[in-house]
Amino acid sequence: MAEEKLNGEIRDEWDEDNEDTQKDKYLTFHLNGEDYGIEIRFVTEIIGIQKITRVPDMPHFLRGVINLRGKVIPVMDVRLRFGMPEQEYDERTCIVVVNINETAIGLVVDKVQEVVDIPANQVEPPPEMSRGKSSPFLQGMGKIGDEVKILLNVEQLLYDEALQNIKAATGKKEGEAS
Repeated sequence: MAEEKLNGEIRDEWDEDNEDTQKDKYLTFHLNGEDYGIEIRFVTEIIGIQKITRVPDMPHFLRGVINLRGKVIPVMDVRLRFGMPEQEYDERTCIVVVNINETAIGLVVDKVQEVVDIPANQVEPPPEMSRGKSSPFLQGMGKIGDEVKILLNVEQLLYDEALQNIKAATGKKEGEAS
């Protein structure tokens, strides 16, 4: 009986700790010579690069769609979204599948690195670009030792117009979950 109570206490402590297991955790990846991070809570999976079917009349950074276990997932090349030079995909290129506003989207990155803890007190506000504004894509600058990771605001990667194009490409209506 005492053992059950002990196990119950351990389980309760574990449940409390488990509530925020994704807090301050970021998936880091490499893009055009720099290290970036996105909140792990948005990431559903990481897959190798695969055949992308092009869709007409999409913004240049939306490469097309993939079939992921029977689901059509739009794919964005993050390099192109940021105005970086296009790069040929290789064996290190990955698609990070994220869920943004109940829409699954694949983000093409040069190379996935690791999941890291970056406490809120180690995140500086993003630098101002012009007229006192910072890029809407930037959430902040995460400090890990002497390294800096550029933390992205995943929800801002797709503005409303692009999200509408994605929903149209995947056949979803406004407000419909994927």
